[in-house]
Amino acid sequence: MSIKHSRYISAGGVPVSRQVQPCDGVVALAELTTQLDSQPGILLSCGVDYPGRYRRKDLIFVNPPVRLTGRDRRLDVCALNQRGRIMLPEFALAIAGCADLRSEFNEDQSRLVLTDLAQVDQDHQNEETRTRQPGLMRILRIIVKHFASPDDALLGLYGAFAYDLAFQFEACQLRRPRADNQRDLVLYLPDEILTIDPLSGAGERHRYEFVCRDQQGHQQVTGGLRRQVEQLSTYQAAALCEGVINADLPVSDHSAEQYISVIKQAREKFARGELFEVVPGRVFSQACREQPSAIYKRLRRNNPAPYGALMNLGSGEFLIAASPEMFVRVAGDRVESCPISGTIKRGANALQDAEQIRTLLNSPKEEAELSMCTDVDRNDKNRVCVPGTVKVIGRRQVELYSKLIHTVDHVEGRLLPEFDALDAFLSHTWAVTVTGAPKRAAMQFIEEHEKSPRRWYGGAFGSIGFDGSLDTGLTLRTIHLLDGQAHVRAGATLLHDSDPQQEEAETRLKASALLEALQPPAARPVHGEVAKCIARPSLRVLMVDHQDSFVHSLAAGLRQHGAELATYRPAQARRLLAERVFDLVVLSPGPGLPRDFDCQATLALCEQAGVPVFGVCLGLQAMVEYCGGRLMQMNEPVHGKASRIVHSDDELYAGLKSFVAGRYHSLIGTELPADLLPTAYTDDADQRLMSIRHRHLSWMAVQFHPESILSQNHTLNGLSQGERILQNVMQWAAACAPAGLKAAATGQ
Repeated sequence: MSIKHSRYISAGGVPVSRQVQPCDGVVALAELTTQLDSQPGILLSCGVDYPGRYRRKDLIFVNPPVRLTGRDRRLDVCALNQRGRIMLPEFALAIAGCADLRSEFNEDQSRLVLTDLAQVDQDHQNEETRTRQPGLMRILRIIVKHFASPDDALLGLYGAFAYDLAFQFEACQLRRPRADNQRDLVLYLPDEILTIDPLSGAGERHRYEFVCRDQQGHQQVTGGLRRQVEQLSTYQAAALCEGVINADLPVSDHSAEQYISVIKQAREKFARGELFEVVPGRVFSQACREQPSAIYKRLRRNNPAPYGALMNLGSGEFLIAASPEMFVRVAGDRVESCPISGTIKRGANALQDAEQIRTLLNSPKEEAELSMCTDVDRNDKNRVCVPGTVKVIGRRQVELYSKLIHTVDHVEGRLLPEFDALDAFLSHTWAVTVTGAPKRAAMQFIEEHEKSPRRWYGGAFGSIGFDGSLDTGLTLRTIHLLDGQAHVRAGATLLHDSDPQQEEAETRLKASALLEALQPPAARPVHGEVAKCIARPSLRVLMVDHQDSFVHSLAAGLRQHGAELATYRPAQARRLLAERVFDLVVLSPGPGLPRDFDCQATLALCEQAGVPVFGVCLGLQAMVEYCGGRLMQMNEPVHGKASRIVHSDDELYAGLKSFVAGRYHSLIGTELPADLLPTAYTDDADQRLMSIRHRHLSWMAVQFHPESILSQNHTLNGLSQGERILQNVMQWAAACAPAGLKAAATGQ
């Protein structure tokens, strides 16, 4: 079998030699999988085929030269062998030009510690640049750029990203103590990678050799083409007399009654509009007496999934995953994800599966779950993607797993030129399918009601490619092994109309496939190009961000129709209103009440400046209260559901008849003052107020969400009805602007 050789130089000046040798993939995979019981490394697998989304494959490496471990804003680069010791100075060179990054080299321990010292000011952070704030991901971005090359699609950093990493992007008040051994990320830089095609069994060994500069500037070769396997300590299974959990059966940190109590507390927040959905978890734990590789093989056989993994993270810690959900995948400028929500138990056979699928697809509650998840996911992409390119390319698609049936959406977008794969990754932290919406409020609820930190659960695992790519799965349906104890966390997606007993049972069902994999083998059945369209900016728009989960989708929709838009949270937005001139102020949706964000002060500044204002959801409610009207809490909140809207002959609805729009609210405007003119209502017996216009000021607002996926179903002249409304808003704002700006906006 022929061996292929090639060479290239990375962007940071590191010469790399590559050797690709064919091999028997099946035999090599079996040997290396067992070695992961005792050596650091990672096995990643895709166990399903899905056209346009997944293709079966395996990738594995053991005994890599370098491990990167992060916590808070400190990255520890540790050499695991002589090859790694040669590479360490190259990591120091990567950050040499960054004055606010500190490096500490410890030659005796063969480690380099990198710390980000830059100032963090989240209160004044421009929302469009939040993914570039200081922290671990900033250090990773610099390292990736140093080793970057378009000439290799395989080499990169592989590992796991913990749930707490999100708090470097969006701060929450932490209520649970974090263990000293908890890590925010663990990544490996391998120098030998085995790839296998599971269908043919063909394998390829990809070996790498790096020419690195030492601290005196002399070059050294890592010798990766002639690497030797270094045997390390073996994994220690739990003994009956050791550890904190000595039970053959799993023990949950929440009793059924305790978990149901959490659900009831969540429903109270749904009723008040503080949450739309939330995904609290519970942990099932038991002693583990088997090798990690044996558990992985059993889980893979019984529960094949798009993102399978066996990861030896060192320090006696392993992750064994059968995750059904893509987190973020980036290739070139294309970013995609596959939100999963909507769950039902598998039937005993194909006919019963079909009945279960019919029940699942006909459930308004399950559809609302997925609609909210996809709306939040679209919003995450619209933070970093070209306006108008974020599209749903697969809607409520059915996926079957060993115990469960899920509905899945497939969403894609095109990254703006100034952003990269790590921006896309951060913008999505963490997936709404394991947190909830609005995301920050949901994460705070989880922090306050789960009994322990999530550690790896709810984060992600996969690869950051040195070619600019990224491929990550969501860390759920994952066994966490630590010191001989196995932990499985499972959650349920809660809405206001969730049934507490059913949701509690769902967590046990989700955990069951993983808990079964911990047991010895038994006879169990195996169940089986979008064009970029950046609009020419013409109107200066200030978006006031009330910390909702759909703000960036709304912003992208306005940019698509001529907005030069910046997004700021309320306090900073008010400071800007007092200092600058804007052509339009947009009051975003948000959880809670208008007074939670001091909307009265914001609108007072808008009135003083004479600037046009467009409000969405909370923005409408703020206008009603400011003008002397009242808000009323509805008997049932409407979150992630659609209603038909009928309207008066108002320019906001130019070109539209009655239409369907998505709603997320529990408050409604009532007793309108004379200054406010109602312009739309729901087309039902309740006739809820859906939009208003001020009789004297250039203010208008809608209670529904024009940016929601539920407002995108019907198209008109190439635009959805929600997009047409945002286009009408921009035309109205241009008509309110000075004459020169009107001509620019209208193209005259």
